[in-house]
Amino acid sequence: MEAATTAFKIRTRPLASGPIVTQRDRLAAIDAWYSGKHRHFGANIQAVMRPDGLPIWTSAAMPGHLHDASCARELGVTAALNWSAAELDLPALADSGYEGTGQGIKTPVKQPADGKPLVPDNRAYNRLLRGLRRQGERGFAILVGHWKALHHTTISPRRIGDIVAAALHLTHFEYKYLPGPC
Repeated sequence: MEAATTAFKIRTRPLASGPIVTQRDRLAAIDAWYSGKHRHFGANIQAVMRPDGLPIWTSAAMPGHLHDASCARELGVTAALNWSAAELDLPALADSGYEGTGQGIKTPVKQPADGKPLVPDNRAYNRLLRGLRRQGERGFAILVGHWKALHHTTISPRRIGDIVAAALHLTHFEYKYLPGPC
Protein backbone atom coordinates (compact mmCIF):
# COMPACT_ATOMS: atom_id res chain seq x y z
CA MET A 1 0.00 0.00 0.00
CA GLU A 2 2.96 2.33 0.63
CA ALA A 3 3.94 2.04 -3.04
CA ALA A 4 0.43 3.06 -4.04
CA THR A 5 0.67 6.37 -2.24
CA THR A 6 4.13 7.29 -3.55
CA ALA A 7 4.08 6.02 -7.13
CA PHE A 8 4.33 8.11 -10.26
CA LYS A 9 2.79 7.30 -13.58
CA ILE A 10 3.70 7.98 -17.17
CA ARG A 11 1.42 7.90 -20.14
CA THR A 12 1.30 9.16 -23.67
CA ARG A 13 -1.56 10.03 -25.89
CA PRO A 14 -1.71 11.48 -29.40
CA LEU A 15 -3.23 14.88 -28.75
CA ALA A 16 -3.26 16.35 -32.21
CA SER A 17 -5.06 15.14 -35.25
CA GLY A 18 -5.93 16.76 -38.51
CA PRO A 19 -4.48 17.33 -41.93
CA ILE A 20 -1.27 19.21 -42.51
CA VAL A 21 -0.97 20.95 -45.84
CA THR A 22 2.61 20.92 -47.07
CA GLN A 23 4.68 20.83 -50.21
CA ARG A 24 5.71 17.52 -51.72
CA ASP A 25 9.39 17.97 -50.90
CA ARG A 26 8.54 18.17 -47.19
CA LEU A 27 6.49 14.96 -47.07
CA ALA A 28 9.30 12.91 -45.49
CA ALA A 29 9.40 15.26 -42.50
CA ILE A 30 5.60 15.25 -42.23
CA ASP A 31 5.42 11.45 -42.35
CA ALA A 32 7.27 11.37 -39.03
CA TRP A 33 4.19 12.93 -37.42
CA TYR A 34 1.85 10.27 -38.86
CA SER A 35 0.83 7.60 -36.35
CA GLY A 36 0.01 4.36 -38.12
CA LYS A 37 -1.57 3.01 -34.94
CA HIS A 38 -4.11 5.86 -34.76
CA ARG A 39 -4.19 6.54 -38.54
CA HIS A 40 -3.87 10.29 -37.95
CA PHE A 41 -1.20 12.89 -37.76
CA GLY A 42 -0.35 13.46 -34.16
CA ALA A 43 2.21 14.09 -31.49
CA ASN A 44 3.46 11.88 -28.71
CA ILE A 45 3.36 13.73 -25.39
CA GLN A 46 5.00 12.22 -22.31
CA ALA A 47 3.67 13.20 -18.90
CA VAL A 48 4.39 12.51 -15.24
CA MET A 49 1.46 12.53 -12.84
CA ARG A 50 1.24 12.72 -9.07
CA PRO A 51 -0.38 9.72 -7.35
CA ASP A 52 -3.62 11.70 -7.00
CA GLY A 53 -3.71 12.24 -10.77
CA LEU A 54 -2.58 15.85 -11.02
CA PRO A 55 -0.14 16.27 -13.93
CA ILE A 56 3.19 17.71 -12.80
CA TRP A 57 5.22 17.63 -16.03
CA THR A 58 4.60 17.31 -19.76
CA SER A 59 7.15 16.98 -22.52
CA ALA A 60 7.57 18.76 -25.78
CA ALA A 61 5.79 17.20 -28.74
CA MET A 62 7.59 14.22 -30.24
CA PRO A 63 6.72 12.80 -33.70
CA GLY A 64 3.63 10.61 -33.64
CA HIS A 65 5.29 7.60 -35.26
CA LEU A 66 7.63 7.10 -32.28
CA HIS A 67 6.92 4.44 -29.66
CA ASP A 68 6.16 5.50 -26.09
CA ALA A 69 9.28 3.90 -24.65
CA SER A 70 11.62 5.44 -27.24
CA CYS A 71 10.19 8.91 -26.56
CA ALA A 72 10.59 8.42 -22.82
CA ARG A 73 14.20 7.25 -23.25
CA GLU A 74 15.09 10.15 -25.54
CA LEU A 75 13.61 12.68 -23.11
CA GLY A 76 15.36 11.10 -20.11
CA VAL A 77 12.07 10.21 -18.41
CA THR A 78 12.95 6.53 -17.94
CA ALA A 79 16.33 7.41 -16.42
CA ALA A 80 14.72 9.83 -13.97
CA LEU A 81 12.01 7.36 -12.97
CA ASN A 82 14.48 4.50 -12.55
CA TRP A 83 16.65 6.79 -10.40
CA SER A 84 13.66 7.73 -8.21
CA ALA A 85 12.83 4.04 -7.79
CA ALA A 86 16.39 3.11 -6.84
CA GLU A 87 17.32 6.09 -4.66
CA LEU A 88 13.98 7.24 -3.22
CA ASP A 89 12.05 3.95 -3.29
CA LEU A 90 9.38 5.52 -5.54
CA PRO A 91 8.45 3.04 -8.29
CA ALA A 92 6.67 4.33 -11.38
CA LEU A 93 3.50 2.75 -12.74
CA ALA A 94 3.12 2.58 -16.51
CA ASP A 95 1.18 0.86 -19.26
CA SER A 96 2.56 -2.00 -21.34
CA GLY A 97 4.14 0.42 -23.82
CA TYR A 98 6.97 0.91 -21.33
CA GLU A 99 7.86 -2.77 -20.97
CA GLY A 100 11.60 -3.25 -20.69
CA THR A 101 12.41 0.31 -19.64
CA GLY A 102 13.88 -0.68 -16.30
CA GLN A 103 13.24 -2.21 -12.91
CA GLY A 104 11.85 1.02 -11.47
CA ILE A 105 8.96 1.20 -13.95
CA LYS A 106 6.22 -1.32 -13.21
CA THR A 107 4.29 -2.55 -16.26
CA PRO A 108 1.57 -5.20 -16.67
CA VAL A 109 2.48 -8.79 -17.44
CA LYS A 110 1.58 -9.61 -21.05
CA GLN A 111 -0.32 -12.72 -22.09
CA PRO A 112 2.00 -15.52 -23.28
CA ALA A 113 2.45 -15.87 -27.05
CA ASP A 114 1.28 -19.49 -26.94
CA GLY A 115 -2.26 -18.33 -26.09
CA LYS A 116 -2.37 -19.78 -22.59
CA PRO A 117 -4.10 -17.61 -20.00
CA LEU A 118 -2.05 -15.77 -17.42
CA VAL A 119 -1.50 -17.55 -14.14
CA PRO A 120 -3.63 -16.22 -11.26
CA ASP A 121 -0.69 -14.40 -9.64
CA ASN A 122 -0.02 -12.39 -12.82
CA ARG A 123 -3.72 -11.65 -13.29
CA ALA A 124 -3.90 -10.35 -9.72
CA TYR A 125 -0.75 -8.26 -10.27
CA ASN A 126 -2.27 -6.74 -13.44
CA ARG A 127 -5.54 -6.01 -11.65
CA LEU A 128 -3.74 -4.27 -8.78
CA LEU A 129 -1.55 -2.30 -11.17
CA ARG A 130 -4.60 -1.21 -13.17
CA GLY A 131 -6.32 -0.08 -9.99
CA LEU A 132 -3.32 1.95 -8.87
CA ARG A 133 -2.80 3.51 -12.31
CA ARG A 134 -6.43 4.62 -12.49
CA GLN A 135 -5.71 7.86 -10.61
CA GLY A 136 -2.75 8.58 -12.86
CA GLU A 137 -4.98 8.25 -15.92
CA ARG A 138 -7.02 11.08 -14.43
CA GLY A 139 -4.16 13.47 -15.28
CA PHE A 140 -4.71 13.17 -19.01
CA ALA A 141 -8.46 13.37 -18.47
CA ILE A 142 -7.89 16.67 -16.65
CA LEU A 143 -5.73 18.07 -19.44
CA VAL A 144 -7.62 16.80 -22.48
CA GLY A 145 -11.14 16.85 -21.06
CA HIS A 146 -11.01 20.17 -19.28
CA TRP A 147 -9.23 22.34 -21.86
CA LYS A 148 -11.27 22.60 -25.05
CA ALA A 149 -8.20 23.58 -27.06
CA LEU A 150 -7.05 19.96 -26.71
CA HIS A 151 -10.35 18.28 -27.68
CA HIS A 152 -9.78 18.46 -31.42
CA THR A 153 -7.24 20.65 -33.05
CA THR A 154 -5.95 21.20 -36.55
CA ILE A 155 -2.74 22.89 -35.45
CA SER A 156 0.55 21.39 -36.60
CA PRO A 157 1.50 18.49 -34.31
CA ARG A 158 4.87 20.18 -33.69
CA ARG A 159 3.08 23.02 -31.90
CA ILE A 160 0.72 20.94 -29.76
CA GLY A 161 3.39 20.66 -27.06
CA ASP A 162 3.12 24.42 -26.47
CA ILE A 163 -0.64 24.15 -25.98
CA VAL A 164 -0.22 21.20 -23.60
CA ALA A 165 2.38 23.18 -21.60
CA ALA A 166 -0.04 26.11 -21.34
CA ALA A 167 -2.84 23.76 -20.24
CA LEU A 168 -0.49 22.28 -17.64
CA HIS A 169 0.29 25.69 -16.17
CA LEU A 170 -3.38 26.67 -16.13
CA THR A 171 -4.20 23.36 -14.44
CA HIS A 172 -1.54 24.03 -11.79
CA PHE A 173 -3.05 27.47 -11.20
CA GLU A 174 -6.58 26.06 -10.99
CA TYR A 175 -5.59 23.32 -8.52
CA LYS A 176 -3.36 25.73 -6.55
CA TYR A 177 -0.29 23.60 -7.28
CA LEU A 178 2.45 26.16 -7.65
CA PRO A 179 5.69 24.42 -6.67
CA GLY A 180 7.94 27.48 -6.90
CA PRO A 181 7.68 31.16 -6.00
CA CYS A 182 5.64 33.27 -8.39
